[in-house]
Amino acid sequence: MIHPQITPDGRIRWALAARLAPLVDELAVAYAEHPDEVGRLLAAHAANVARLDFAQHSTDMPEYERCIRAAEADGTRDALLDEVPAAEQVDAYLDPDDAITYATRLTKFAAHVRLTRNRNPRP
Repeated sequence: MIHPQITPDGRIRWALAARLAPLVDELAVAYAEHPDEVGRLLAAHAANVARLDFAQHSTDMPEYERCIRAAEADGTRDALLDEVPAAEQVDAYLDPDDAITYATRLTKFAAHVRLTRNRNPRP
């Protein structure tokens, strides 16, 4: 489970870097082992992400075109993640009791931050 933390500046942080590090490592190894295939996948995904970004920020782009570009980006992302077995470990799956515990902990942190800020206004 990803444990929330309170930062010194009073924000709540989810530390994801430790969960993502194996993903980046395995992607690097996959690229080193198969530079042509993984390189083509990375280039295709980058192009699809750029096209999706353009579609999302374009005022005259039809909604169906945005959906098509999102599906293309999802497809290349999924193909890349297939090369990385650690991708399954990034998602956190919680049973109902753990989800309630997690939500309670997060709510307590947020309440603490809010109450502390209200008592000690900073310039």
